[in-house]
Amino acid sequence: MNLKNLNIGSLIKDSVSKNEIDISRICNFFNCTEKEVLEMYSSPSLDTEVLLRWSKLLEYDFFRLYSQHLILYAPQSSMEYVQKKKVDSSLPAFRKNLYTKEIVEFVLEKIKKGEMTKSEVITKYKIPRNTLYNWLVKYNE
Repeated sequence: MNLKNLNIGSLIKDSVSKNEIDISRICNFFNCTEKEVLEMYSSPSLDTEVLLRWSKLLEYDFFRLYSQHLILYAPQSSMEYVQKKKVDSSLPAFRKNLYTKEIVEFVLEKIKKGEMTKSEVITKYKIPRNTLYNWLVKYNE
């Protein structure tokens, strides 16, 4: 799966075919026509309400794909580089990045295949050195 260029419509289409869900059930669930469903399949992005409904119907968290993209391609800046002012926000604050199993496997596969060195992974994806070495020990790489 290419996390760099997400095309959510095609991923949903793949999931629908994999789960063998009938188009009439989808149309009933979304209260829409078959043509509208086919448009969603061809759309590179979807409204969050629509994506939430797809997630419920297919029992898969499609939002996690975007979270993984952010972790890999737009990691949080290190406090050493940027001093941020504390701003009150109504959004929840996360204490640390959540590296999913898929992210860990993706990074370790890059190292194992020799596509990237450990230092390149640390620099490109801004994964803490300790975290990467803990993964290497934990997953016996």
